[in-house]
Amino acid sequence: MTTERLYESNAYLKEFDAQVISCEAAKGGYAVVLDRTAFYPEGGGQPCDLGVLGGARVLDVHQKDGVIVHTADAPLSGTVHGAIDWARRFDLMQQHSGEHLISGTAHRLYGVENVGFHMGAELITIDFDKVVNMEELAVVEAEVNAAIWANLETKISYYDSEAACPIDYRSKKAIEGRLRLVEFPGVDICACCGTHVARTGEIGLVKLLSVVKFHQGVRVELVCGKRAYDYVAAVTAQNRAVSGLLSAKPFETAAAVERTLAELNEVKQEKARWEGRCFSSLSETLRGAGDVLLFEEALNPDSVRRLCVELMPVCGGRCAVFSGTDEGGYAYAIGLENGDLRVFVKDMNAALNGRGGGKPNFAQGRVTATRTEIEAYFSQS
Repeated sequence: MTTERLYESNAYLKEFDAQVISCEAAKGGYAVVLDRTAFYPEGGGQPCDLGVLGGARVLDVHQKDGVIVHTADAPLSGTVHGAIDWARRFDLMQQHSGEHLISGTAHRLYGVENVGFHMGAELITIDFDKVVNMEELAVVEAEVNAAIWANLETKISYYDSEAACPIDYRSKKAIEGRLRLVEFPGVDICACCGTHVARTGEIGLVKLLSVVKFHQGVRVELVCGKRAYDYVAAVTAQNRAVSGLLSAKPFETAAAVERTLAELNEVKQEKARWEGRCFSSLSETLRGAGDVLLFEEALNPDSVRRLCVELMPVCGGRCAVFSGTDEGGYAYAIGLENGDLRVFVKDMNAALNGRGGGKPNFAQGRVTATRTEIEAYFSQS
């Protein structure tokens, strides 16, 4: 037998009644087969529906040899009432329909093929077989949103086989048996078993987020419908916060950040110049001092390195510089002019819960230890 797929004829059906054909204990719950169902099984890049069936929670839905199997958290029998998680279903309908519009438009404009599609909990990814850049995808996005706002009617058609279909359509693979086509007039026609909105206006908005090189083509991230609204709302809230912090108008935050970064870079350069003067002065006071252990406040790892490099040639022994706190740990740099510190650094890291390394005569890293513990270790080494 095969399961009657109520979602194919009515993607908006939220509740239904069905007869339990079989129920068997299975991994993760009970495998329930019905004579009819509105629960969409995972497939074609679209996750399965979840919901309630006869009082039991539906944890998974998949298809096997034409039969749809529901994994429920309790055994079921007789006639049962099912209710799908409509908020989840409608979200998936928005995402899947938006993906069709993006893939169809990119194919028409740039000749790319959709060779991979994944609908995650937060965003969608589409893999195209050729390289398209963000500027080209911006054209795709604009055309797709225009099609959404035109509120086109979604058309579903069936054919007994591929051979019986006179229409040119998109498909990742050859179709065996009955062919189901999903059409957004003037935008896309694709072989698909998934659930879709009745009109494109229900998608609301499609927003492309990123594009990266992937195999021979690219991987595109996007969001549709409420996910797109939530994304824009979150970005707007972030920009509003940045706008307030920088005392800049919302559309001038990038320029304000650029100015701030330039000012910060000048401060860093001035700080480095002052550190250089201080390091040079300190090196003169420690000339010929032999082994040196220094604790300096508020130095970043690069400054710790620079100070150690300054002292190595003049102190006449092993130079060790630490900067940090007992609570947060210490960054370190250790050097010995023309020496070999590999064994010492390895033993020190083991004793002081540290990580790091470098050249035979120079190493840097970080330890999770107190100043007292560090001083005690060096006094014995």
